[in-house]
Amino acid sequence: MTSTSDPAHPFATEGTAPWEPPLAGTETEALLGALDRLRWTFRYKADGLDAAGLAATVGASALTLGGLLKHLAAMEDTTFGTKLSGVPLGEPWTGWGWDGSDDWELRSAAEDAPHVLCRTYDDAVARARQRVAAALASGDMDQRVHVADGAANLRRLVCDMLEEYGRHTGHADLLREAVDGRVGEDPPDGWRPVS
Repeated sequence: MTSTSDPAHPFATEGTAPWEPPLAGTETEALLGALDRLRWTFRYKADGLDAAGLAATVGASALTLGGLLKHLAAMEDTTFGTKLSGVPLGEPWTGWGWDGSDDWELRSAAEDAPHVLCRTYDDAVARARQRVAAALASGDMDQRVHVADGAANLRRLVCDMLEEYGRHTGHADLLREAVDGRVGEDPPDGWRPVS
């Protein structure tokens, strides 16, 4: 596999969209490529909306795209910071007064401007990519992580995030289609976030 020169997307194959996982990569390349594809797809679903679009709901559910942006940002920082190496959440979470309760980030997102939610998400993904790359520079997917007193490995964290994104990207599909009809599995060729 020939990776791109863009360190933010190390598992994209040269000449392909950055969200395209390798066709025949190693286990690490396949897992992280699949995670990045879900990240890109989720970000595409949440992109370019105003506060009303990010606050839209479907049916009886209270889920919003804004809430999911903030929730997945928190999951990135928790999983690839705290669970990976014991790094406390820190900013922006402490400044926001996160109380650690279930769904706080989903409920509190309505108070945040769209550009803040998008930047928070983008920054958390960038931190997660850097933290995973640093961990892989000194070990592989079998390396033990901080959570569960070292009983878990990095592979488990990546698989947990794949599950988290799989669930919430499906939610984002429904929410975005209800807002303006945007559908599709992958962003169109050449797409980059505008918000």
